[in-house]
Amino acid sequence: MLSRVANNLYWMSRYIERAESIARLVDVNLQLLLDFRNLDDSGLDAHWIPIVQSSGDEELFRRLHPRTTGQTVTEFLVFQTENPNSILSSVAQARENARMVRDQITAELWEELNRLYLFLNSPRAGDLWNESPSDFFLTIKNGSLLLQGLTDATVVRNEGWFFTQAGRFLERADKTSRILDVRHASLPEKGMPGAPSQSDALGWSAVLRSCSAWDAYKALHGGEVEPALVAELLLLSDEFPRSVRFSVRHLNTVLRRISGVREGRFSNAGEKLAGRLLAELQFSTVEDIFEIGLHTYIDVIQAKLNAIGDALFQTYISQPFLIPEEYELRQQEEQQQQQTARRGLVSLEPACREPVEPASEPKTTA
Repeated sequence: MLSRVANNLYWMSRYIERAESIARLVDVNLQLLLDFRNLDDSGLDAHWIPIVQSSGDEELFRRLHPRTTGQTVTEFLVFQTENPNSILSSVAQARENARMVRDQITAELWEELNRLYLFLNSPRAGDLWNESPSDFFLTIKNGSLLLQGLTDATVVRNEGWFFTQAGRFLERADKTSRILDVRHASLPEKGMPGAPSQSDALGWSAVLRSCSAWDAYKALHGGEVEPALVAELLLLSDEFPRSVRFSVRHLNTVLRRISGVREGRFSNAGEKLAGRLLAELQFSTVEDIFEIGLHTYIDVIQAKLNAIGDALFQTYISQPFLIPEEYELRQQEEQQQQQTARRGLVSLEPACREPVEPASEPKTTA
């Protein structure tokens, strides 16, 4: 597979997952404001700015919007084209990546992605946003889930599909950790948290709903929300499909399907980093996390996820350019290695047979 094709499929999947995650986060926090009707300007700033910070775009937001309000934050995260991580920008970039590899994806997948893009750029999107933001975000989430289902149901399981899965799970692990980090300010810097206040409990339940984890949490722990149990579910669960550990485990698997290396081995830096991160998550406890602090732990996780993405790019996408002198030197080195290998095979021949001279090497042309 061409590196360009792999790169387009990888980023198409990442942008689709990113649009869905932002839709979940903004939708839940808009609904949460209904429980905090009496917030003043400072209270609204404290409610919205952690959401902008979780996306890593606070500097850009401050440059575009001098005040932090529900309107400016939602505009920035949903429709602002100057924000490359907004829902509108993410879907547009996903469509552009898909357009460049139109022959590598199915017609159903392209049609649904194109439909979602056209909806966001039509007057209908603005009308639905004004009438019912909840229905607007439901359309985005359903579109993303339909695209994921079409990918799983219609795309051949080849290298392209594995790169698509790698993009999805890497983005999902990153966004789950960022959504969880929104509530770190309500916790002690280090040490296990105590029982949350009523308002904090509402905030932590919003984190669960942002990751579609509320039902899973209630099935495991009941209706009492405890920050430590929320962190354990979203970071360390091996059964919940949006947890960091679940996502990294699947990322680790698809990276090895791409290279053909079996589990427990690695052939490049991306596989090594993914396997190491998975082992750390498998052998960590929630007590370990809060011992160093939730915010610090999540920062480390995000740095390692970024390193995996960079290593994946360097291994499969970025191809080094060799000048003619370097290319000729590389050819000479390969020829010397071949000659050494052949001589090694000759030395292993039985003594009763005459040694076979290695064939002469072809001349290298400039």
